Amino acid sequence: MFEGKTSRVAVIGTGFVGTSYAFSLLNQEVVNELVLIDINKDKAEGEARDLNHGLPFGAQMKIWAGKYEDCREADIVVIAAGANQAPGETRLDLIDKNTVIFKKIVSNIMASQFHGIFIVATNPVDILSYATWKFSGLPKERVIGSGTILDTARFRYSLGEYFQVDSRNVHGYILGEHGDTELPVWSHASIGSRPVLSLIKDNPNGKAELDSLFADVRDAAYHIIERKGATYYGIAMGLVRLTKAILRNENSILTVSSLLEGEYGLDNLYIGVPAIINKNGIKKVIELELDDREMEKLKHSAKTLKDAMQPVLLHD
Repeated sequence: MFEGKTSRVAVIGTGFVGTSYAFSLLNQEVVNELVLIDINKDKAEGEARDLNHGLPFGAQMKIWAGKYEDCREADIVVIAAGANQAPGETRLDLIDKNTVIFKKIVSNIMASQFHGIFIVATNPVDILSYATWKFSGLPKERVIGSGTILDTARFRYSLGEYFQVDSRNVHGYILGEHGDTELPVWSHASIGSRPVLSLIKDNPNGKAELDSLFADVRDAAYHIIERKGATYYGIAMGLVRLTKAILRNENSILTVSSLLEGEYGLDNLYIGVPAIINKNGIKKVIELELDDREMEKLKHSAKTLKDAMQPVLLHD
């Protein structure tokens, strides 16, 4: 947190993701002011009170349940509201109902004269990031989806477990839809500057084991939802990481949902790609040199999203 500078984050939606994010912000000393906004005002009030009672043990900050008008002075608005993914549902199944919800939410936020940066966490995050960009009228760099930031973290964690290496020293990306068509970029995955694929060359089962590892990464949400009903801790930590990159002007590279306008040969859609993040939002999309198979999978993922975007275009 910058000394002497007030930084405010507004969280829309005090469900599992929104409150886990708020709790992580409190623990990591990221902002001075945190406002919780929810259609259920009592829920927001209860969460704010509960968080405030932790202040003697955490960072000094102001936390309150507020209204959309409080977004006016916010540096960042994080949208975590909307219908949750139920067991057996894909993220794309949520498009219709969450698009309607988002149109109202974004309109209310923009009516406050908000001029900061949106972070979108609600699924399907790529399509709802596009909807937020369209509904808000803000420049593309100021609307960021959480994208594949969590998938990439899951990927690095799993590779760290597989190779018995600290996951913070594993480098690799998951690109594409935050969902069933995402893809691992094996051509750029490395540990200690050594390509991951070279580390398994003497293991006859290595490629099959890595394919299985990725399948577990891709399907992680389904496994967690079956067991506990929802996922929220991992994404909350990812959202805090993104928040820090913005407020601290880090120029960090994170895999977020960004609007592409020609990058990777794709246009007019939000999709998970590595991008440089700073105080202005998305400074630049990083174009990795993908092999032919990876590019084919990325284009398939993009087509899946484009085909699913019709409800958003109808609300435009």
